[in-house]
Amino acid sequence: MPISEKEPSQSSLAATLILVKPHGNTFKVYLLKRSPKSRFMPGVHVFPGGMVDPEDHDLATWADHMDISPGDMQQKLGAESLDVEDTLSFVIAAIRETFEEAGVLLVNKKENIGPDLESLLEQRDDHLDSGWLKSFMTTANWALAVSKLHRWSHWITPRLMKLRFDTRFFLALMPENQVCRPDRKETTEGRWVTPKEGMTGNLSGEIPLSPPAVVILHDLLAYPCMDDLMKAASNRSWGNVIAPRLIPMERGAMIIEPWDPMYDKAHIQMEKVTLEDYVLDAEAPFSRLWNNGRLWRPIRVQEHY
Repeated sequence: MPISEKEPSQSSLAATLILVKPHGNTFKVYLLKRSPKSRFMPGVHVFPGGMVDPEDHDLATWADHMDISPGDMQQKLGAESLDVEDTLSFVIAAIRETFEEAGVLLVNKKENIGPDLESLLEQRDDHLDSGWLKSFMTTANWALAVSKLHRWSHWITPRLMKLRFDTRFFLALMPENQVCRPDRKETTEGRWVTPKEGMTGNLSGEIPLSPPAVVILHDLLAYPCMDDLMKAASNRSWGNVIAPRLIPMERGAMIIEPWDPMYDKAHIQMEKVTLEDYVLDAEAPFSRLWNNGRLWRPIRVQEHY
């Protein structure tokens, strides 16, 4: 049946951090499982992240608490569409939300950060005020490790979703001497996986992934070792925005990525067939994700379904 799309709802600014660490000859990525009570993507595995807050824009304050200058930050992490304060807001949100959700704080400090970090984690487990990071950085002898961040990809949630986000996905190496700890509120558990383990776990249903996580983990399969990945990340731009299309179906839904051959068609015909027959394996390239009511799985392209 032909399906047309409605006018989009407003998208909120957000930032996400892809944490990676060495694992033998390759690397692993950290995933958090969202609470089943979450309004957005309940029960699926995502990278740490969340919405940009008003306090994240305060360049006058943050400039004195970063390990690189605002100008260097803009050159490393900015884009033509972002001014310095816009770039800063995504950077601060990524660092702040990663601590709030995963208990990892990207900071540089000459002294041992252990006791201070443990104290901050205790506050997190109890309650953190909205301006906690700014208050902490202005009183502590720390600098945010902005230099450790790399650009990865820019996503906008499909227009038919009720909650929509304009999100910058950063990538960074997991800090030494820190441990990822889910907050047990927004996120219920966390795990380190290789990209292939994540993709395979999504297919089996053991590790249900969000649609961007499926695409990103598949992209990461292209890098056999940590050195290759970090070299690629250090030279990476934001690239073209990834704005998938969501196509409702009688059973589940379909996401069509911008590189799909039918992405620009005004109407897309969906036929009633058994889509389980079209699910791809973990390493196959794809441009479509099908949701059967629980899992977003890659499927191969046919002219009609």
